[in-house]
Amino acid sequence: MELKFPHGFFWGAATSSHQVEGGNFNDWTQWEKENSEGLAKAAALKKWPQYILDRYPNPLQPENYISGRACDHYNLYEKDFEIANELGHNAHRFSLEWSRIEPEEGKFNEEAIEHYRKVLQALKSRGLEPFVTLWHWTNPVWIQKIGGWENPKTIEYFLRFARRVFEEYGQSVKFWIPFNEPGTAISYGYIYGTQPPGVRSKKRANLVFANLMEAHKKIFLLNKNEKFGFQIGCSHFIFYRKAHKNLPWNFLAKKIMDHFADARFLKVFKDYSDFFGIQYYQPESVNVKLGGRIMGLVEKKTTMQWLNDLGWGVFPEGIYHVLKQLAKFGKPIYITENGLADARDESRGKFIREHLRWLHKAISEGIDVRGYFHWSLLDNFEFVDMRGYWPRFGLIEVDYKTLGRSIRPSAWEYAKICKNNSLEID
Repeated sequence: MELKFPHGFFWGAATSSHQVEGGNFNDWTQWEKENSEGLAKAAALKKWPQYILDRYPNPLQPENYISGRACDHYNLYEKDFEIANELGHNAHRFSLEWSRIEPEEGKFNEEAIEHYRKVLQALKSRGLEPFVTLWHWTNPVWIQKIGGWENPKTIEYFLRFARRVFEEYGQSVKFWIPFNEPGTAISYGYIYGTQPPGVRSKKRANLVFANLMEAHKKIFLLNKNEKFGFQIGCSHFIFYRKAHKNLPWNFLAKKIMDHFADARFLKVFKDYSDFFGIQYYQPESVNVKLGGRIMGLVEKKTTMQWLNDLGWGVFPEGIYHVLKQLAKFGKPIYITENGLADARDESRGKFIREHLRWLHKAISEGIDVRGYFHWSLLDNFEFVDMRGYWPRFGLIEVDYKTLGRSIRPSAWEYAKICKNNSLEID
């Protein structure tokens, strides 16, 4: 059976500047150097499959946690976009590196501005529609020195940055995403403290949340008031959550988690977004341990069809339920990230097909989904929890010693879908 997708559907993959470009100098590069040894020592306490340790760099090596030259996409972007074009992609999501464009307060780097202009030209000349993210978690060092997103002045500085790049690239870009996964960045950076800036404070986390949301609103209004004519959207990570055994206390805990993790973001985004960008990777089964108190520790157990290299459960049907949940907001939806760590490329093809089958079901029921971006085009420096290079998410495998590129078999499976705008199922 052939499942046809809507005419004009966007097919592509995603990257972010710090994770693939190399040669960056920002708040993350400093943090990486300070923490790489400790992260490698902590990794040595865990048991690792040999196929992970056989690859370079592996989690036991400090260099795994230092972004360094990354994939050198900064210099090899044309080669990478040529592969994307060969694979039938008609869109690509990437981010601008604020620290390159404005390395010092108020001093814009014309060379960096011109570089990204060439990146956009390289995409457009190959028929790839750019979806541009303004902030994918990294800040210029001068911003971090004033307190990062805890300082309300950062809102105005970021708005100035946004205006400048809107004016520079407005003829080439229609779709803009101000912030990538703000909820994830806040959780790991300001609550768990396992990535920059390494803070553990709910009070400070809430302050950052408020400032990021205010900045998103102002960028949306800037576009409307200045009549740039862009599409401004969010990009939000979302779980498909289930209450374990449908027990009432688990259902209550699920509702609380849904509110703090999703609803409060989406309520803000609803009135200040032209589209929703959704990042779906895995499900959660919420199980509350009952003890001396009415509600004790919340355990997040994973429902799964299979596991990826990170131990995440894979549940493709979840993307359908998430889309049903989001449809009530009445916004066009793009899947801005969906992928898995699979160094041996054993399950990626199945992962893509199964998620797209459930995505098509949502579309067939009238949900307005307009594009799908696989994470990631390239193996890259994985951000969350500072995992570094060992998780392999790419359609394209990267040899970090030679920087050689190899197209994985799953990329060709995805290419067939992209080129035909359809999915063949049994």
